[in-house]
Amino acid sequence: MLLLVGLGNPGQRYANNRHNIGFMAVDEMVRRHSFGPWRSKFQGQISEGRIGREKVLILKPETFMNESGRAVGEAIRFYKLETEQVFVIYDEIDLVPGKIKVKKGGGAGGHNGLRSIDAHIGQDYWRVRLGVGHPGDKNLVHSHVLGDFSKADIVWRDKLLDAVAAEISLLLAGESGSFMSRVAQVMNPPRPKPPKPPKPTEPSADRLQGTDCEPESKPETRNEPTSKP
Repeated sequence: MLLLVGLGNPGQRYANNRHNIGFMAVDEMVRRHSFGPWRSKFQGQISEGRIGREKVLILKPETFMNESGRAVGEAIRFYKLETEQVFVIYDEIDLVPGKIKVKKGGGAGGHNGLRSIDAHIGQDYWRVRLGVGHPGDKNLVHSHVLGDFSKADIVWRDKLLDAVAAEISLLLAGESGSFMSRVAQVMNPPRPKPPKPPKPTEPSADRLQGTDCEPESKPETRNEPTSKP
């Protein structure tokens, strides 16, 4: 079994915040892959199903972001999972909107949800970072991540969530590079190549036999008698 964790804050007040994009991502996975209904367990909401060949437990902690590790810790101890069997999906302000990065292990990078998980299970789990952009001023970060996605943001956000849910089987199968590439192609599809100009047509053989190709005839010349003075 693998554990997929989406990070966010519980309650309708936070439902559309940038900080809740992890919740949104796993909600889309549950819908797309026809998981079972949500139920309360491990201080959160869980749903079970299969993605590809893998049996997967999806968890949304309800402990608020700063205490996410409590729920994750309970789940992996109950199922006796290794840390590398855990995949955590969360918002990343240091990535441009719509960008995705995956890595195993690392630091919390200032993210309180990761800091809590690190404290409860260690750092050797998979991190799926979904870019939500930086406000440009560190003093605005708090209000930025706890602010709702704008109407313009929703266009790329929903496209990203759909792509992540569609391609997640690659990541769970150990193909993190392919997973990132597929999502990137959806977000930034290659431009179509312009059509090649048509080649100049060669004259056909029957045209070459026409009079147009015969040498021009020269006018007849006569030897006129030379007049004597």
